[in-house]
Amino acid sequence: MRANRGFTLIELVVGMVVFSIVMLIVVNLISAQSARSVDPVLQSRASELGQSIINEVMSKAFDEQSSRTGNALRCNELTPCTASGNLGPDNAEVRGTFNDVDDYHGLIASGETIQSSLGQNIVSPDGAMYQGFSIAVQVFYDDNLDGVNDDIAGTATVVGNVKLLRVTVTTPLDEDIVFTAHRWNF
Repeated sequence: MRANRGFTLIELVVGMVVFSIVMLIVVNLISAQSARSVDPVLQSRASELGQSIINEVMSKAFDEQSSRTGNALRCNELTPCTASGNLGPDNAEVRGTFNDVDDYHGLIASGETIQSSLGQNIVSPDGAMYQGFSIAVQVFYDDNLDGVNDDIAGTATVVGNVKLLRVTVTTPLDEDIVFTAHRWNF
């Protein structure tokens, strides 16, 4: 009769191979999930950033020619609104002095250059709050509400009563998240 001697060398090698295969599968599953777990955090921060830009822009007047006190006529009633080719900051305006929606056209910022509406850097104890993020803002006339620039021909002379604001936030994983809002001339 043979006594119990334990495992043979072949049994140990087979067991180690099976264990290695199982561990490889488990590690691959966990690493894939951990990479995906970052996405919602980045998307949430992008959403916060995009919505804050939208709120800031929507609080401004419709156009440079619009009344800021509410007691005068709107642009396109007596004086024309700004032509599509002139959308963007007026003269030497900077973000802190933007006073109408189209001043934000062409605004681009990334990482440490992303600032609050007061022109202050947005920081956390770990550094720049939006490190690796970038924003790009477009403003154009969209009177038919189709999401396409009404100045398709590129004449730079289009004037309308509805502007589309498009804010694109790019996350550190190069995912573009687009926010849009319409601003009416009223």
